Amino acid sequence: MKFRVERDALADAVAWTAKSLPSRPSVPVLAGVMLRVEASTLRVSGFDYEVSSQVSVDVHADADGAALVSGRLLAEITKALPAKPVDIAAVGAHLELVCGSARFTLPTMPVEDYPSLPAMPAVAGTVDAAEFAAAVAQVAVAAGRDDTLPMLTGVRMELEGSALTLLATDRYRLALREMAWRPAEPDLSAHALVPAKTLADTAKTLGPLGGEVTIALSRGGVGEGMIGFSAGTRRTTSRLLDGELPNVRALFADHYPMQARVSVPALVEVVRRVSLVAERATPVRLTFSEDVLVVEAGGSEEARASEAMDAAFTGGSELTIAFNPQYLLDGLAALDAPQAVFNIIDPVKPTAISPGSEDGEILPGYRYLIMPIRLGR
Repeated sequence: MKFRVERDALADAVAWTAKSLPSRPSVPVLAGVMLRVEASTLRVSGFDYEVSSQVSVDVHADADGAALVSGRLLAEITKALPAKPVDIAAVGAHLELVCGSARFTLPTMPVEDYPSLPAMPAVAGTVDAAEFAAAVAQVAVAAGRDDTLPMLTGVRMELEGSALTLLATDRYRLALREMAWRPAEPDLSAHALVPAKTLADTAKTLGPLGGEVTIALSRGGVGEGMIGFSAGTRRTTSRLLDGELPNVRALFADHYPMQARVSVPALVEVVRRVSLVAERATPVRLTFSEDVLVVEAGGSEEARASEAMDAAFTGGSELTIAFNPQYLLDGLAALDAPQAVFNIIDPVKPTAISPGSEDGEILPGYRYLIMPIRLGR
């Protein structure tokens, strides 16, 4: 194997592939990235039996072949190279890399010991790349991070005709995003529980590429239990999580008697300032009245903080409700809107937060549900 490639293209390809490699692989070869050259195309691949990544790069090839080297080491090296073309050649049990006056020699691992990447499942449809990336970011923030409850570490993806719905929960908050997409079959009906971290990393990478993301989902036969995403020259697959999320949609009420409208940038600043005095797991208290919101944190024997700001409140004379400050900030950041609309039943039942326009009109498509924290009397 011998080829020349542009430094930026190589660095991007290796960095993206190496990002998903395990830090403690079950076998040494899984810490490697596979470099395979065929017909002037370099394919950089990584696989850990759960997630696979592959990107194709055009190169000037003198000889086809393959080499397996440490992914993280190669990523660090290619990132640090000068902005010049890179010459790479497999020589015996080593990979030689030359860029300008910089020269590196890396040991290789046995190519024959590397597992074959899984095949892409059947194409389910396509979705706008930028919109998909934004939607995933809005929902993944609510996914759990406790590996002892693997179901809650996933994002449920529901494909019903031309509607694509994403939802996630960690039991304390719930995010739901609905959007349009283009199914391969008009009457498609399928769902999948995708690892949230893998989905978020993939969407974040594919979104800036523009165009469309192709979603491939196993529905019996090839690629059973797998989901795949591809855009441009990049593709990735992931195993699905076992199990099902509970019926979390039922947590959204049909009617909310109280509603508050607040500026998102202003509330974010106030919550951040006030929560400086809040210790871990200490809530921030929001007291709504007709045109004022008072945000407080702390207690009688601790440091305390409070700040008032403008707000519009309907459905009652006054209401005090408390939230985990980080969960509240996560939801506000995910709204991606100038206003936050709080839909409230009472201080102990889940509050639904929706994005609002400048005039306070609720924008459809996204909802963030957050559990209040009971206040001691």
